[in-house]
Amino acid sequence: MSFDFSGKKVLVTGAGKGIGRGVAIALSESGCKVYALSRTKSTLDSLTEEYPSITPIVADLCDWEDTKKKIEKLEVLDGLVNNAGISAHDYAAVDCPRENICKVLDNNLLSAINCSQVIAKKMIEAKVKGSIVNVSSIGGLASFPNGLPYNISKAAMDMASKVFALELGPHGIRVNSVNPSLVMTPMIRELIQNGLPLDKTAVARSSMGRLLEMNEIVDPILYLLSDHSAMVTGQMHVVDGGLLCNITTKI
Repeated sequence: MSFDFSGKKVLVTGAGKGIGRGVAIALSESGCKVYALSRTKSTLDSLTEEYPSITPIVADLCDWEDTKKKIEKLEVLDGLVNNAGISAHDYAAVDCPRENICKVLDNNLLSAINCSQVIAKKMIEAKVKGSIVNVSSIGGLASFPNGLPYNISKAAMDMASKVFALELGPHGIRVNSVNPSLVMTPMIRELIQNGLPLDKTAVARSSMGRLLEMNEIVDPILYLLSDHSAMVTGQMHVVDGGLLCNITTKI
């Protein structure tokens, strides 16, 4: 399936690295006008040096009002990819402090709600049909140790996708989540380097026996942004190599 986003305009958050960067590049190469948002200027600089047509936006998504002001200045868009987020594996559930929970919810959930509100309102006012894709996780569907803040943030994001889909559908705006398992992004590599055996665990439980390549999550996101998914909304699109479909891969 090929994608043609010529004439389309899409905002991608967390676009400086990882999945967000991959999506921004793929959209740009498909003819889309891309707005790439990140809190880290240096990663945006390297992105726009490679792809000068991409418009960078430096913003801390945890600053609700500042982010709102910056994206309200944008033209009416056709799509939004809420990709920005952080991981958290520092505390057992019984020890996890309120500050840690709030930090993760702010980064992973509230930032996506804020961006969706602003972009969707502009679409509605201009009578533009479009698509919002929230990058969630299998962590919103199944728990793992020391993952309380992350797990609940992604589970809540999936429900936010459904609520937005219900209310925005009459305006021709679709909202979906993608729920990947491990993708070898810089964040995952850092967690593995810090001692979490995420790669070994995921490979052992996956019926496909490997981690996701970047294009294997970027392409599903592009599908949900595109007209190929014109009647798909309010869904969680799991991309996990069969990780969640089993109790064990061997008996």
